[in-house]
Amino acid sequence: MSPTLVWIIAASILGGALSIVCAAAFALTARPNWVPLLISYAVGALLGAVFIEILPHAFESTRDIRHTAATVLFGILFFFVLEKLVLWRHCHTENCEVHDAHAAPRSSGSVVPAHDHGRSGMMILLGDTIHNTVDGVIIAAAFVADIKLGIVTALAIIAHEIPQEVGDFLILLHSGFSKSQAFLFNLASSFAMAVGAVVAYFALQTMQQWIPSLLGIAAASMLYVAVADLIPGLHKRPELHATFFQVVLIMLGIGSIWLTEILLGQLA
Repeated sequence: MSPTLVWIIAASILGGALSIVCAAAFALTARPNWVPLLISYAVGALLGAVFIEILPHAFESTRDIRHTAATVLFGILFFFVLEKLVLWRHCHTENCEVHDAHAAPRSSGSVVPAHDHGRSGMMILLGDTIHNTVDGVIIAAAFVADIKLGIVTALAIIAHEIPQEVGDFLILLHSGFSKSQAFLFNLASSFAMAVGAVVAYFALQTMQQWIPSLLGIAAASMLYVAVADLIPGLHKRPELHATFFQVVLIMLGIGSIWLTEILLGQLA
């Protein structure tokens, strides 16, 4: 087994499992208003990975920068359409439209989950499985291009997976799943990342010319999630102190990717 494949399998399995474990622990113990803190950090990690690592490497590894840039543009439009088709649906806060659709108001203004016998939960699991498979392909493409790039990409994916999985975990609980069922189903869904990664690794062995395009798609997916999905949620807190903490956490997310890139560069 090649070292690159070992890295890919380890990153996809451990990354998926780590995000599920962290999300479950957070969803069971944390206050809902803490979730935006994770989201702010995830925005920074995603943007840092795109602009510090993925796009520079994609442009360096291609002879046609315009084609790679066009791939990023196509990828953003593709993920927009995909989300419209509800195949890639993120839910990062307890008060999002998915929760609102399955909750009834209390007199106090809070919500109580309306049991739907698992229907919304199964839709979330289906979308999450597809999402994890795509993440696995992205991780594999990054590792095949460069080990350092693969590590940074995996860290960025984990950073945005945790707040997403917190939302998914809450939806499963609202849908009628027990805590153990929600954890086990989410954990099983996370292994789709490893499947997508391994399949992509063997496919890329004979199609190296696909790597710049896949890195462009990876950049597009992270940009779309950060800009179209996560940042609008942050605008729901326009207060000055909330904005300050959001900016600080976004900078911390960017800084963590930058620091990781420096440390890996010194070890390379």
